[in-house]
Amino acid sequence: MTSLLLALLMAVSVAGILLGVRMIRADAKLPSDLQLALEVGAGRVSRTGSAVDRLGIRFAPFVLRLMGPRRVDDKRRRIDMAGNPNGLTLNRYAARRAVYGLFGCLMGLIFLSGGHPLLAVATFAFGLLAADALIWQAVRERKEVIDRTLPDFLDVLAVVVSAGLGFRQALDRVAEKYEGPWADELRITLRQMDMGVSRRQAFDELRRRNSSEQVAQFVSALQQGEELGSPIAETLIQLATDMRRTDAQNARRRAAKTIPKATLVTLVFMLPATMILIATGMFLGSGTDFGSILGR
Repeated sequence: MTSLLLALLMAVSVAGILLGVRMIRADAKLPSDLQLALEVGAGRVSRTGSAVDRLGIRFAPFVLRLMGPRRVDDKRRRIDMAGNPNGLTLNRYAARRAVYGLFGCLMGLIFLSGGHPLLAVATFAFGLLAADALIWQAVRERKEVIDRTLPDFLDVLAVVVSAGLGFRQALDRVAEKYEGPWADELRITLRQMDMGVSRRQAFDELRRRNSSEQVAQFVSALQQGEELGSPIAETLIQLATDMRRTDAQNARRRAAKTIPKATLVTLVFMLPATMILIATGMFLGSGTDFGSILGR
């Protein structure tokens, strides 16, 4: 029975590979966002990643229908918050989820029939979570970089505004000197404003694309300053000062949480190991005949 199941699974695997090769050679029509991502990100995406996207693109609409409108909107927002890592789009995410899901299910069944339940669980988990792992990691790293960059950016922006440039021109000038996630977000915002989007709406979109509390404070301070007519340079300087104070408080809080963890690790692992080494050294150095003690 087991050999028959393995043979069936191998046949399904071979059929899937042949179908994938046929799909690639058939030059299937790609959605516009995925095609753009493949073209623009060709230098950043590996051949394996592009092959996975092309294999699963025909299943992407089915995956999106299974997810439902609410989850699709939430996933689109998460991809925006991640900064579209390596040109990732919603259709590309659905394609990868289809390929990883089929691979995880197939290998999980093979391991399960072979009597390896732990490997089966691991492959099932891979198929379920692999497509989301990149998004989770990118969101966390992007938030950390933006939080670290934003206070210095505000200081420079305040200086440029104080020199006499308008806020729009100052924002463009300073954004040209920066690189990384925050500079990318600013360029998107500036491009939206160039296309006719109001400044308030463009910055609302900036806040929506980021999970950083500091970005939300930045946008709120700009909008409140615009409504109240307060000097924007002073607002930026005060905001940068508050962000640095918050970062310092968070650092002290993290350090306070680290001390009990370090103490626990010392008590659970290092102290018993040290006592074992000391006791072993004492016994070995005492010259005791353990054979006589054990009756040998």
